Amino acid sequence: QSRLMESGGGLVQPGGSVRLSCEASGFSVDEYAVGWFRQAPGKERQGVSCISDGDGQVYAAGFVKGRLIISRDSAQNAVYLQMNNLRPEDTAVYSCQAGVNCRQLSRYRGQGTQVTVSS
Repeated sequence: QSRLMESGGGLVQPGGSVRLSCEASGFSVDEYAVGWFRQAPGKERQGVSCISDGDGQVYAAGFVKGRLIISRDSAQNAVYLQMNNLRPEDTAVYSCQAGVNCRQLSRYRGQGTQVTVSS
């Protein structure tokens, strides 16, 4: 069964860092674009960043500003989101999705992992 599973969320202090993992099973992350999304309580879902299949071109939302960095590890068959200098407004459920390109990430979707930034 092909699926995505996120992990690595939790409670983080403002200014802290955390790395989220999106592990794929049943398919290769090298053959699909994989993107991270987030949804905060009462707010619309936002695209955070995406890494394309093949050459691994990266796309990121404007609010990322170098703080949230996507990467891919072919050996682990996973995509990561390194989150640095976290702010309370980064609190959200973060989820990953995979698809044929970064505009069409509907093939696979994980359940999400909660990140809470609070002191």
